[in-house]
Formats: sequence, C-alpha cells, structure tokens
Amino acid sequence: MSGVESALNVEHTIGVPLHSDLQPVDMQDQDQDHVNPFPQPSRDISDLFNPPKDLAVMRQRLFEARDKIELRVEEFELYWPYIDNVWVRQHRAGTDKSGRNTTDYYACRLQRPTYTPKDVDKPRPEGKPTRKKQIREGGTCQMRVKTIRYNGGYSGITIMQVGDQTQHSHDLDHMDKIKRTTVLMDIARSEVMKGYMPASVFTVMSKYVDRLDESGGRYLSRNDIRNASQAWRQIYREPLRVHEGYKYDHGNGIVVMNDQEHTVDPTSSSAFIPSPNSLRFPEECRGFLEPYLPPTGLVANENGFPHVTLTYATSMDSCLSIAPGLRTSISGPQSRAMTHYLRSRHDAILIGVGTATADDPALNCRLEGVGGYGGVGWEGQPRPVIIDPSARWLITPQSKVLSTVQEGKGRGPWVIVAPGFAMDPARLEMLKYYGGKYLGLTDFDKRWRLRWEAILKALAAEGIKSVMIEGGGMVINELLQPEHAQFISSVIITTAPKYLGRGGVMVSPHMRHDASGKPQAVAEFKNVSWNPLGEDIIMCGRIGKIEEGPPLFPI
Repeated sequence: MSGVESALNVEHTIGVPLHSDLQPVDMQDQDQDHVNPFPQPSRDISDLFNPPKDLAVMRQRLFEARDKIELRVEEFELYWPYIDNVWVRQHRAGTDKSGRNTTDYYACRLQRPTYTPKDVDKPRPEGKPTRKKQIREGGTCQMRVKTIRYNGGYSGITIMQVGDQTQHSHDLDHMDKIKRTTVLMDIARSEVMKGYMPASVFTVMSKYVDRLDESGGRYLSRNDIRNASQAWRQIYREPLRVHEGYKYDHGNGIVVMNDQEHTVDPTSSSAFIPSPNSLRFPEECRGFLEPYLPPTGLVANENGFPHVTLTYATSMDSCLSIAPGLRTSISGPQSRAMTHYLRSRHDAILIGVGTATADDPALNCRLEGVGGYGGVGWEGQPRPVIIDPSARWLITPQSKVLSTVQEGKGRGPWVIVAPGFAMDPARLEMLKYYGGKYLGLTDFDKRWRLRWEAILKALAAEGIKSVMIEGGGMVINELLQPEHAQFISSVIITTAPKYLGRGGVMVSPHMRHDASGKPQAVAEFKNVSWNPLGEDIIMCGRIGKIEEGPPLFPI
C-alpha cells in the first residue's frame, strides 16, 4: 500500500469520503450559542503561491542576523512568521522611559535542553488522542537576538544580535527539517477548515516545490497537515473533499485531473511595483562611479574617519544657485537620478544649515528599490546630517525631512550643534520623536568654527562608515581647502551646460599663497575621469597634494 493510500485509509476510518462534490465546511452552520474555539486562520493557500517579495533572501537574513536589520512593523509581521521555527521569544525587557522603545529577546530554538519522552506519559483528557512524542534535539546553539520596536513619528522594528555567539551551530535547512513555520501550519489548517482533506492539501502544497522551499516547507509531510488540523477535527467531523481539479486515483493517491493547473496562478507572486515618484538609474550607467564609491564591507580608515564623498552640481560658471537663498535646478534628469543612487551608497548625507533653511530638502533617496520606494525597511536611505553650530534651523513636523520620516521614506535627521546655545526643549523632544537627535561638539578651529576632524570622528563613533557631502557653498568651499584634503576620499562633480551669471552662489575657495606670497592653486584632482550623462558631464576624481612650483602666471 502506498503512503498516500495509507493516509487516505486513515481518513476513511473517521468517515471521510473521497468524493469532490461535497460542500466546504461552513462554520456558520454550527451552534450559534457555541463559541468557536477555532477561528479561521488569516492565511490560505494563496499565501504559499504568492509569497512576500524576496522571501528566501529575507529568511536567510533573519536567520543569520549578521548585521542590524531595520523593518517597518508591517514588514516584520509579514516576514517573521516565516522564521519563527528558528527564533523563540525568551522574555520581554519592557519599555524604556520614553515609552517609545520596547525590547524583546529571542533565542535559537536549539538553545533549550534536549527533551526525551518519559516511559509513562501522563493521561490525556477524554476525547483527545494519545500523542506520539519523540526526542527533541536541544542544547546545541546559543545564538540570540533582540528586537526593538519603536513607536513615535514612525513605527519600526530593529533586529540585532546579542550575546557572545555570533552565528548558529547549524544552517537554516536543519531548522526547516525539524520544525515547521507558523505560516505553513496556518495554511494547512486553513485549507482543512475549508473542507479539504489533509492528503489533498498536502498534494496541492507540494505541487510547487520552489515556492514551498522558499517558505521553509521543504520537509513538509502529510502528518504535518494532520497535526495542524487535528484539534479542529476532534470537534468538526463533517465530510471532507479533495480540491477542485484534483481526484483520487487508486494506487497513486490524489492527482491532477486532465493535467489541469491549480486555480491559483503560481506566477503571480509579489511582483515588484515601482513606487510613485521613484527614480531609475540603470545598471549600465553605474560602472564609471564604482571606483569612487565606498566599497562593500567598508570600515573606518586608519585615522578613524568615514569614507567622504564630496559631490555637487554646478553651472559652467561654477554656480550652485542663481542667487543666495534661491533654490535652483541645475542638472538634468539623468544626473539627478545619479545623485539618488549616490545617496543609496552612503550611510549619511551631510549639508550645512544654510542649505537646510533655504531649500527645505527631504534629504532622502528616491531610487527605485530602496526602502520606502519598493524596498524593505529603510535600506538604502541615508541618515540626514545638518551642520548647525548655532542651532538656528527651525525644523517643524511640516519640514520635508520629517515628512519623509512620517511616510516611511527617510530617516530622522541628526543635527550637529555647538554647546552654549539655548535649545528649545520642544524642538529637542520633537527631533527625538522622529528618530533624530542633536550631537553637541566642542572642538573649534582658529576661526571658532567646528573642526571637520571632530565632525567626521563623531559620525564614525555613531556607526557612520560613509558620508556624502552635498553642500552648500560654504561647506564645499571650506572642504576644498588644502588642510581638509585628507578628509575627502573622492569627488564627484556634475557640470551642466548653462551659465547662471554673476551674483550666484559660487564654488570658489579662497586663494592660497606659497611661502613667498605667490598665488597657488587651492585644489588639484588626480585619477580623474570625465563621463557624459545626458546633457551633463560628470567628473570623478580624488584630491591630490598641491606641490609648490612656479607662479600661476609666469612672466
């Protein structure tokens, strides 16, 4: 007798025929005075055929938890049930003083001790079948993670490792073999509660192996289907049926009728739908930028500074805007898309308070596929950083940078200030509410300006490994001075085919002189490449050391 026939015979013993002309079980037909202890599961077979985007990748990431993972609450609730065969919640640490952060701790399922069934099990309640218990593996993995749920101007969950063990003693496939996920068991229970036989549910779920594998169901068995619905079948004993388009074939079990496909289209999984207002920067346009961008797996350099990319768009007369305080569109659409790609490759984006006040920028990334624009969490979204020594930036909930936070399309800003300036407590609290904060620095240069060395080291101390500096004019001109060249890793400058005219905000650092008083070039670029992009020209390079030489205008 085949395994399927055996399974079907078991179902016959409780009065379950194999005919497909029976109606699904209707919960409303039960006694209305009886409270239904088995509410309909929230998932059904369509969740198997239409899994979340990049499910297999997300399961592996949540299993390894190598790097900090940030998800929106709805994304966490979507993906976590696909990995709960691995992680078991140990305890809740509670909520912090702000009332916004709630922490939970999880341990690998194999951390708990090995379980060996007793020779004599305690009696089961009347009407419940005897459970066949097996030895449960345990005590072999000490991997742990914690989740921090934030509720404020946005809602999100951060997942990170805790404890000494940084990787599992086993792989994800091993966990899928010994334990099924909540999603799979809910799907199985849902289908049986619709009136379908466990053997039929198993046949339908097993038809699409790839979808089952990425959901963690490679080792799903008929017994799993029965176990998922066993308690329900003890109360509801109505006849069950096979799925539409399937039939019982003696000797072969439940098979597809006339090579028909299941009514759910397995190719209609969560397709990528571009977010409105997103930008595209094609792969074939990115190659020339790669040598000048932060490398994968970047760590701070030997001096403790992050990778710094200085980038801006200028007219042919070296203007950033047509007049002070007036926002000016300079570059073309391809270059603007490139700028958002550059943002996606950096941990932070930095501007001065003048630009923040004049432009009210969103300071986020709108590249197609990043977090908020088709991606998960806030991946690809840089941290906005505003240099505001005197704390004069009057940020409000209506500021674009905070509006993007509320929409889940950007991160809360960090504002770098100098101590001694009176801060409005309401502003401090508002910035925290949106996930931002103020960073106070006390390291000044001879002109009583915050030193760039201190700014960059402070960002590195906060975990920022790469910074994209976009402006404005004062920031750019200052960083192009020779004493700051050591902080700049690369320069990416867009030149648009237009003149803005005199009176604009220019990129033109103060002139330098050598020891004899002769004028000298301020900055010189090395390893330069010139690349057309649409109507613009993109210059990529690195700042070289200025060597003393003959005067610029020899006689």
